[in-house]
Amino acid sequence: MTSALVDTYGRVATDLRVSLTDRCNLRCSYCMPEEGLQWLARPDLLTDDEIVRMVRIAVTDLGVRDVRFTGGEPLLRPGLAGILARCAELEPRPKLSLTTNGIGLRRTADALREAGLDRVNVSLDTLRPDVFRTLTRRDRHHDVLDGLAAARAAGLAPVKVNAVLMRGVNDDEAPDLLGWALEHDYELRFIEQMPLDAQHGWQREGMVTAEEILAGLRTRFDLTPEADGARGSAPAERWLVDGGPARVGVIASVTRPFCRACDRTRLTADGQVRNCLFAREESDLRGALRSGASDARIAELWRAAMWGKKAGSGLDDPTFLQPQRPMSAIGG
Repeated sequence: MTSALVDTYGRVATDLRVSLTDRCNLRCSYCMPEEGLQWLARPDLLTDDEIVRMVRIAVTDLGVRDVRFTGGEPLLRPGLAGILARCAELEPRPKLSLTTNGIGLRRTADALREAGLDRVNVSLDTLRPDVFRTLTRRDRHHDVLDGLAAARAAGLAPVKVNAVLMRGVNDDEAPDLLGWALEHDYELRFIEQMPLDAQHGWQREGMVTAEEILAGLRTRFDLTPEADGARGSAPAERWLVDGGPARVGVIASVTRPFCRACDRTRLTADGQVRNCLFAREESDLRGALRSGASDARIAELWRAAMWGKKAGSGLDDPTFLQPQRPMSAIGG
């Protein structure tokens, strides 16, 4: 094996997703029950120093170039700005991004930008406050809109908006969401609902597919596929809107899996490496970290974890089983 995070199919992981917490201040129906989940105990979470060390090993020893901080809701992590600042000092400097529900961005966007954050992905599934309450079980729609505006004003560009459409709930909103995103200079990406809910209630036949999303968008917009090769390893297929330059993306993890180009590795908030979002196995790095292992040893364990990555997610296999952890505990 080389020094990079390569697997037996020749894929090289250069994009690290780091979960900072499994906690969230929303209760999205496709993610967790209304009462929430049993959160990780504080001693089980990686400390700020441990997170920075893991990112440093990934960047300096394993060839990672992009680091995205996720949750749960990463803005709930008290030491976030400090973690960002220390990661921004690494050489070579990685690109630093954040996936958030946006609720806390109005008060933190400027500080996060100053700390070294390059851009954000904000989850917003609807333009209707009543539907937002139904989906998230919280009355915080205005806070997300304010957070998006603050991120744009702070220069966290491009500001990307992630939307999940639910059949019978907000599946009629695709054209409205795109029109709104174009008006505010946000880059919209629709995501097929994935089997990562804590309730394990996902059903394929209930999912709004990429084809349905595109059909809805085409009732109002002209969509032209982006040039071949422009996508690279990005999960979203992108279309030019009305000739461009504006774009809209669709992440079709279920109906159009992109496993052959996957370049991601994931670190959970409690220090487990996941070589696939849908993996049912994890590799413990926290134990090695806390037992005094050297950077070289941790890098060796990380490479071994990625080496065994499967060819695909298995979503198209009739025997597919959801991971034990839900999305909130894995990180996006």
